[in-house]
Amino acid sequence: MAKTAAVGCPAEEKSRRKKESQFSQVLGRLRSNKMAMFGLAISLILIVLAIAAPLIMPYKYDQMDMANRFASPSLKHLCGTDEMGRDIFSRLLYGGRASLLLGFTATIISTFLGMLIGSVVGYFGGTVDTIVMRLIDLLQAIPGILLAIAISACLGSGLFNTVLALSIGGIPMTVRLLRGSIMGVRKMEYIEAAQKINCSVPRTITKHILPNSISPIIVSVTMGIGNTILMAASLSYIGLGIQPPTPEWGAMLTAANQYMVDHPHMVVFPGIAIALIVLSLNLLGDGLRDALDPKLKK
Repeated sequence: MAKTAAVGCPAEEKSRRKKESQFSQVLGRLRSNKMAMFGLAISLILIVLAIAAPLIMPYKYDQMDMANRFASPSLKHLCGTDEMGRDIFSRLLYGGRASLLLGFTATIISTFLGMLIGSVVGYFGGTVDTIVMRLIDLLQAIPGILLAIAISACLGSGLFNTVLALSIGGIPMTVRLLRGSIMGVRKMEYIEAAQKINCSVPRTITKHILPNSISPIIVSVTMGIGNTILMAASLSYIGLGIQPPTPEWGAMLTAANQYMVDHPHMVVFPGIAIALIVLSLNLLGDGLRDALDPKLKK
């Protein structure tokens, strides 16, 4: 018994060191990518500002001052005021909470469900794979934003319905990505060895298949958050997302639409916020893709 443990421990230690070495290499490649680090820095700054919004807002996000309607950017109001005299900078900070919450929550839900479905169809294949993938093809035939609009139009506006609409729209991509990765490794010798020693299907998938198939999903999640935030803003812009008085970047653009010619600052700052978070997350996603698989880097 002691001998077996003595033999097993060095093997486990060697495997652990190999994983640590691979992680260090990925981290090193990511750190050396200046654009990815820039994207990470901007993303973290925006997230911290949104979380700390109640502490750093100079005014309440719903505080009205009709005497200072449409005020231009100044030291008193860094981003100016809107049609009701509300401070746009304060509303941007607080609105970031809703936009980021939508992006992260919807992406996490769609990724979890997509991984669950993709793992099953990728592992078993056959009839299950054929039926499920035809349904996925049907969903992917509809552009994600149109699918989200259709679902939101049926369910109505609001935070929960918007998250549900965006989550459903993100499932097909995750399913297809993970299915392709799993089909590439399920015939490997170590998978067949696990099956021969009667390793259960859930354990085989979670312990042996997913760790070797997860890289595309990590990249997809990073980019997906930015795209989901953009889609959430689009839904709010057409009146199907989060509605006033709750501030949200897309809803702020909707409210400012009719004033954009005479008071462009009402449109510019929410637009910059959306562009920054989407761009930064996409830069980070590109960097993660190159770090996880340097062969893809051109």
